[in-house]
Amino acid sequence: MNPISRRKLITTGIAATAGIAGLAAADRLAQRYGLIPPDHSGIYGPGETLTYAAQRLLTRHSLAREFPRGMISKAPFANPVAPHDDQFKRLQANNFTDWRLQIDGLVAHPASLSLADLKHLSTRSQITEVACEEGWSYIAEWIGTPLIDVLNAVGVSPHARYVAYYATEKGLWDSIDMADALHPQTLLTWGMNDNDLPVPFGGPLRIRVPRQLGYKSVKYLTRLTVTDSLKHFGKGLGSSSPEYGYSWYAGI
Repeated sequence: MNPISRRKLITTGIAATAGIAGLAAADRLAQRYGLIPPDHSGIYGPGETLTYAAQRLLTRHSLAREFPRGMISKAPFANPVAPHDDQFKRLQANNFTDWRLQIDGLVAHPASLSLADLKHLSTRSQITEVACEEGWSYIAEWIGTPLIDVLNAVGVSPHARYVAYYATEKGLWDSIDMADALHPQTLLTWGMNDNDLPVPFGGPLRIRVPRQLGYKSVKYLTRLTVTDSLKHFGKGLGSSSPEYGYSWYAGI
């Protein structure tokens, strides 16, 4: 990606406040630097493009706030999920020993990793906040394997632009660009508050993307697919969330 001057970005931001013409100018600039989100079409498309492009250019290497242990929430809220199927219950009964994360797509070495495999790669912990689009939030310690270490282990193609990830829940999937996939705070999380990750919070494995709203941190991960395009995934909007009115990019 070519560098862009802060002055040009600010100028475009000022133009955007002028309305449709400004948004169109921002869209052209975003196209020039390859910063078009997969949900860029439709009436809200120019706004989605401006938000994504501006955040990527200004905060590409920024860190989500990390908190001291004394600020961990005493009673974190586990957003309800659909009842688990029999296969999940069998895995749970065996303490998820047979749980596997499939990794495919633009990688040199497709893999099927157990929780033990992930833990063997590396471990990082962080105390960050889950901020929900519905208005609630909580702070917890998240323990897991940085996604960047997993991607390095399987050998990601230089053509990769996104990582799509899937849950056990039918139809639930999402994706992030490589800026977030390679970010040091993006974790494949298998622990929480000095314990295994509880099932209500996504155990045995969830992704944590602390620089985005909570719905990007999908629970019950089963598969990662590295790709150069999201056009043929689902409805081509980058995740299942835009199909229900949410943005693909949910930076905070």
